[in-house]
Formats: sequence, C-alpha cells, structure tokens
Amino acid sequence: MGFSRYYTLAMSTEQICQISSSSLEDTLKIAEEFGHNLKGGEVIELVSDLGGGKTTFVKGLAKGLGITEEVHSPSFTISNQHDGKKLTLYHFDFYRLKEPGIMKQELAEVITDNNAVTVIEWADIVEDILPANKLRIVISVKSENSRDIKVSYDENTKYLIPRQYLTS
Repeated sequence: MGFSRYYTLAMSTEQICQISSSSLEDTLKIAEEFGHNLKGGEVIELVSDLGGGKTTFVKGLAKGLGITEEVHSPSFTISNQHDGKKLTLYHFDFYRLKEPGIMKQELAEVITDNNAVTVIEWADIVEDILPANKLRIVISVKSENSRDIKVSYDENTKYLIPRQYLTS
C-alpha cells in the first residue's frame, strides 16, 4: 500500500486524506477497507477522468459491504443497485446526461435511505441535492497502474477513513 497524508484546509472543517495506490489490486483493497466502515446513509461522490478508476473503487466498496455480485459501471443504465446482506449499494453515473431529469428525483429519494450507501459519478448536475456531509473522493491517474486518491471529509464522515490512512 502507499503512503497517506492528512491535513486541514485553512478556515474550513473539511479535512483531506491522501492515499497512493500502485496497482488495480491496491485500489480495490483500499476501497474495500472503506467499504468495511460503511454503516448506511452515506453519500460518496467519486471524481476522476474517464478510465480513472471510479468503477474499480466501487467494486472494492461493494466487496467491503459483502456484496458478491459483479459490479459494472452504470454508464449506459445511469444507475445500478446491488443488495448486500445488511446494506444496499446504489451506484449512479451521470456522465451521459446533460440534465438529470427524473434521475434527480430517484437520487433524492435514495440518498435519504439509511439502509443504503449511494455512490455518484459525475455529480456536478445534481450537486444541489447532495448533502453537505458527503464523502468526496478524487482519483488522479499517475501512470497506467498507479493512482492518487484524495478523500475530502469532515468530522461527520471521518469514521469512514480506515485508521491506517489517518495521521494526526
């Protein structure tokens, strides 16, 4: 696993955790560790370029939630639902939409479900309905296999960060 760095932005309650991943397997394991900490009711915004590792991260989250079915990108279906033993994982991808339309209403309902975890890719068109205490994960491509994962969180979502990535 890579290194992590922790710091607080000036004049903000937002905190940042940075994690380096050196392989696809590493990214899956990091996301799985986050998945183990999910309790339900969380909203996660994933940000990355096309092919940057967003779906890989969701696959790891799903594994951490105990979901055994195959996880695919909802690029063409807009949303996927994966039922776990305790929680449901909703995965939205708004890349192909200029306007969210009825999907915005569906998302608004899902993000209030305390028995679900909601992950959103390309969330800019629905930003106005996302909760302030969402977890924001930005994945930056460093090379074909390596990624930098920057997690923005606050005191309400700090419990989601696996301990080994927090330093204070």
